[in-house]
Parts: sequence; structure tokens; C-alpha cells
Amino acid sequence: PEPGFPVEKSSSMPQKKSCVLVGVTGSVAALKLPLLVAELLKIPGLEVKVVTTERAKHFYNAQEIPVTLYSDEDEWQLWKGRSDPVLHIELRRWADLMLVAPLDANTLAKLANGICDNLLTCVIRAWDLRKPLLFCPAMNTAMWEHPITAQQVEQLKGFGYKEIPCVVKKLVCGDEGRGAMAEVWTIVESVKRILEEQDLPTQS
Repeated sequence: PEPGFPVEKSSSMPQKKSCVLVGVTGSVAALKLPLLVAELLKIPGLEVKVVTTERAKHFYNAQEIPVTLYSDEDEWQLWKGRSDPVLHIELRRWADLMLVAPLDANTLAKLANGICDNLLTCVIRAWDLRKPLLFCPAMNTAMWEHPITAQQVEQLKGFGYKEIPCVVKKLVCGDEGRGAMAEVWTIVESVKRILEEQDLPTQS
């Protein structure tokens, strides 16, 4: 077992938590982060941590997030010298699954091109591709319909990441069309399904 996850002796399978790292970026859909985290925590045996971009902080209240929340500042405060841990590598090792919800147009473009200029994109650039990574695009319909968006989504899928497709609805900006983040229940069910497919524990 990994450090921090003791195996309990019992007649059933050994007990171990599944660790999900949620990445949140600067889309209006980030306002759903408290609800998303709350619903994920209802999955038995699931441990959740969150990595946020600076722009995403605009849309939610950190006081409403009942789990550890990491941002760029934490990466730089943690590392003072050569022997210190590197946060984006530590998080990569900790997580069994990564969920980026919402994934805005800017971060989508960064990921498709391998740019890693903040904590979240560094975690993803260093991601162990044997582990599942799910992403939930969210952006204005006009941005979604730009031809480069489909190319970049396909690029991520080519890396082995799994898309939870955006949906059609009236957006916060007033436009109506495709581009809204998938519903929270859809995202949570997708996480459950992937954990089951990967044979990762979903029971405490």
C-alpha cells in the first residue's frame, strides 16, 4: 500500500481510498465547484483535493470548499531548495484520477500545446498517462464553435484523456447554444464509472 493508506485486515477486500484531484479553471462554470466537490464526496471511499487557477478563484468562495485547495502560490511556497518536494509532482503521485471541471478555452489551448505555466497545467503535463484524466469543456458558444476548439479537444483525446462533453443551454452571458459544462450529476456518474472500470475502490 502507498504511505498514508494502511491496509485494514478484514474478510473482504483490503480497504483503500480512491484519490481524485479536481482541476478548476476560469470559466463561469467554476461557480459549481462547491456542488461538484460535495457530490464527489458522497462517493464512498473517495478522497478529493482541488487545484485551481488564479482566474477560477473569481467564481467560487474558497470557504465553501471542504477539501484542500491548492493554487500557484502553494507550489512556490512549498519549494525553497533542492531537497524540497515539488507540489505538481506530489499531486500527480497522490491522485488515482484527475478531473478538470470546468476546462476553459484558454487552458484547453495550453494543454493541447503542452504549455505548463501554472500549478494545474504542470500537474497535467506531468500526468501519468496510465491513470484516467477526465475533462469537461466549458466556454461561450462562439468560442466552442471556433474551428480550433475541435482540434484541441481531439488533441487531448489523442493523449488518452476522456472528454465529458459540454451541453446546450442558455449561458450566463445570455447566449444560447453548446458550450455549457456538463451537469454535475453527469460528471459525478462519469467519475464513478471510470473508477469502477479501473477497478479502483469506491467503497469505504
